[in-house]
Amino acid sequence: MSLIKEFKSFAMRGNAVDMAVGIIIGAAFGKIVSSLVNDILMPPIGVLVGGMDFSNLSFVVKEAAAEHAAVVINYGMFINVLIDFLIVAFAIFMLIKAINRLTKKSEPVPEKQTTKECPECLMVIPINAKKCGHCTSAVI
Repeated sequence: MSLIKEFKSFAMRGNAVDMAVGIIIGAAFGKIVSSLVNDILMPPIGVLVGGMDFSNLSFVVKEAAAEHAAVVINYGMFINVLIDFLIVAFAIFMLIKAINRLTKKSEPVPEKQTTKECPECLMVIPINAKKCGHCTSAVI
């Protein structure tokens, strides 16, 4: 099989296409949730904690020198990303929960019966049997 045919076979499998669609939608959903966190949720949270903007919180490890930039730990940005992650995880959880609730659960299909009991000896015999193979009585 040529390399191109093999790649086409791989790329067009259902799993690969489904995964690509999931990644694209996930990236778009992530942008929406990031905007929700940064533009809608963080300002009121900042007001509740005294007007503090988390993105500006940092700890200077080493001051800037003449030719080197300052070494800074931006823990405020980490707080923003952590809250962003928690909201994304919760939103995905709620979305999956809603989808599962809306999805109609398929009822299990009963298996086709292939055997029955002989009315005389109660042994299991094939469903189409006319006589019991154990007691030789006629089966209706």
